[in-house]
Amino acid sequence: MAEKKNKVETKIKFDAIDKDARKALDFHAGDTIKVWSKILDEKGKIRLQAFEGIVLARKHGREMGATFTVRKVASGVGVERIFPLYSPVVDKIEIVKKSRARRSKLYYVREKAVKDVRRKLRSSVVSEEAMDAEAEKASE
Repeated sequence: MAEKKNKVETKIKFDAIDKDARKALDFHAGDTIKVWSKILDEKGKIRLQAFEGIVLARKHGREMGATFTVRKVASGVGVERIFPLYSPVVDKIEIVKKSRARRSKLYYVREKAVKDVRRKLRSSVVSEEAMDAEAEKASE
């Protein structure tokens, strides 16, 4: 007879969200926010994970399908996540810093960040070459 394997079913129980509180949140593109989302642990427990970054865009206003895009830089790499506003996976949203942006979508921040990184790399490469040239002159 074949052995029956124990199947562990993990059911995540989500609390009902307060739609009025989410609707009343007043954050726009350019604001820095911290989004606490529920994730499932290896042990099957639910824990909260924070994702703090700049809001690049907010889409579909305050209707049920509303989403917002948050960008942060982690270990020198830009990371973006799109969160549904009314998702039960999102535990809470904290506004860390308010700022005024002249545009409603800040997608140009992606290219701006890449240019800044290239500029830093270029300056570090030039300085390393200059150091190597000075070391060669000193050895002669």
